[in-house]
Amino acid sequence: MLSKSQARWFFVGGTVFFFAIFLFLTFDTLREIPARQNSEAMTESVVRGKHLWDAKNCMGCHTILGEGAYYAPELTRVVERRGKEWIAIFLRDPEAMFPGQRRMTQYDFSEGEIQDVVAFLDWIGGIDTNGFPATPDLGRALVVAIEAPTTAPEYFGTVCVACHTVAGSGGTVGPALDGVGNRMTRAELDRWLSDPQAVKPGTAMPNLSLPDTTRGELVDWLVSLR
Repeated sequence: MLSKSQARWFFVGGTVFFFAIFLFLTFDTLREIPARQNSEAMTESVVRGKHLWDAKNCMGCHTILGEGAYYAPELTRVVERRGKEWIAIFLRDPEAMFPGQRRMTQYDFSEGEIQDVVAFLDWIGGIDTNGFPATPDLGRALVVAIEAPTTAPEYFGTVCVACHTVAGSGGTVGPALDGVGNRMTRAELDRWLSDPQAVKPGTAMPNLSLPDTTRGELVDWLVSLR
């Protein structure tokens, strides 16, 4: 049992020791912040996107950098998972991308506002968070959303593969596309990509309003999948 004098010195010594640790950690944090905060990539578009994020109370459903709600997906690395083009399409019409599933509000963003939100999310993803958030054990479906066979058009690798699989990689919302060239003709594929609802009313496939060049590249590639 400590004497009164020993207890006093134990308290004083412990206080000094842990206060020194606190000062060291504070100094280390301040030293690390400039290299981690990605401030050099902050543009006016990023700032506008942050204002939109706050104005629409996105943190009421989403989480970024550990702050926010858990009703909707965590978005710190969403650009890395999904890609800018997919996010832009989703923001134009959230319901069209996941009919009957997503409950995100349709904000009717202008194209400029969509690009600002995407810029903000891209900037967030560039912050060095020392590995946060960790890749979830069941996160493969998200991780492969930006993977595709090397011969695939870029659009497939950034958008389509979030729902469709080829050679075992991709999402599971839509059917696998292996062998689709044996099941559909070039004309059928072109018509389907032009307006899926006109071919099959009620289908979960959204009308992506693809430019002729992009649609042509996809049709050429899909026809080759035999």
